[in-house]
Amino acid sequence: MDAAYAFMLAVQGYPIDECKERGVPLREAVAEAGVEVFFSELPHVRGLPRLYFLRAGLVPSFITASRELNSRGRALRVEDAYRTREMQKYNALRPEVFPLVLAKVRWELGGAIPSIDLFQRRLAALIAMNPRVGTHCSGSAIDVSVIDRSTGFEVDRGAPYLDISEKTPMSSPYVSAEARQNRVEITALMARCGFQTYRFEFWHYNAGDIYAAYLEKSGRPARYGPVDLDPSTGRVTPIEDAARPLNSPAEIEDRIRELLRSKNGNP
Repeated sequence: MDAAYAFMLAVQGYPIDECKERGVPLREAVAEAGVEVFFSELPHVRGLPRLYFLRAGLVPSFITASRELNSRGRALRVEDAYRTREMQKYNALRPEVFPLVLAKVRWELGGAIPSIDLFQRRLAALIAMNPRVGTHCSGSAIDVSVIDRSTGFEVDRGAPYLDISEKTPMSSPYVSAEARQNRVEITALMARCGFQTYRFEFWHYNAGDIYAAYLEKSGRPARYGPVDLDPSTGRVTPIEDAARPLNSPAEIEDRIRELLRSKNGNP
């Protein structure tokens, strides 16, 4: 988690030259291209619909990756793509995430209640705490699972999407050799199509944003930054206060107190 937090700090100030390229609905794009891609039907946080948008310049690469995967008897299932600020804010507060992070940090501290600063660092390692470092808010990232087309079952990558454990990092040593090989093969395929991986989550791929530009060491600004996206048109508007935390220390502290008062909040 310390390494993931250090990465977030490193990319926080990376320059962005927002191109204002529109967002494209992936469902329509894959239907037009004739490739098989699945999409999660689960609602997003607070019951919001998932917004399966990707910047226009990345869609051809996504289609290429999907088509190659289809030729191998597999298909992507897109679990998440573009997130609004509301989605990103409440993603960190999800009941299946926030209590688990608290439990793990308390275990790390031998049962002690963590300081707000430490807890925020641990949470930020898993979920971007402001739009500037949240590439889903840039419309340049997708979270994926992989499906075996012949059986309809998920390809083993060691854990399901959104697992938060020692198996979550891409190079985790705690998954089987088969799962590790599947991760390597899928990541190599995505890389050939121009997508970087966020190495602290085995399901996350992105391109053209601050993560990618920083990792590629190109010296060029990122093309895609945090934006508000209009789903009816795909038009984007850069977020001006993108470095402002979506959850204040006071909100985090209140949520911790609520958990500690509840039966389920006492790990």
